[in-house]
Amino acid sequence: MPKGIPKATHSGDFKQLVIEDMRRNGLSQNETASKYGVSRSMVQLWERIYLEGGASALYEERRGRSLGGKKGRPPKLDKQIEEDLIAENQRLRAENDYLKKLNALVSERVQREKKQR
Repeated sequence: MPKGIPKATHSGDFKQLVIEDMRRNGLSQNETASKYGVSRSMVQLWERIYLEGGASALYEERRGRSLGGKKGRPPKLDKQIEEDLIAENQRLRAENDYLKKLNALVSERVQREKKQR
């Protein structure tokens, strides 16, 4: 897009109309984009916003940087919380391993019973 020409902005009403028409009539993103004269990626973005935040999310201004939104690593957790999460993770892994072994034993038993018949 040439410099100095602002991007087209669409109202929340228009975005909601586009997404709800697409969902109501079972249109693909490509069909919807050509019907309303917008890009497929725009329809895809609006649909994601609609599904994550509902129709009201389509009315929010989303251009520019988010205020206070830093990229990078999230802040460190409290030591106790981190230890609790590590312990829970270990417990869940052990439980998962146990269930996998149990499932293998049950399926082995079922196979043996089928062979005996």
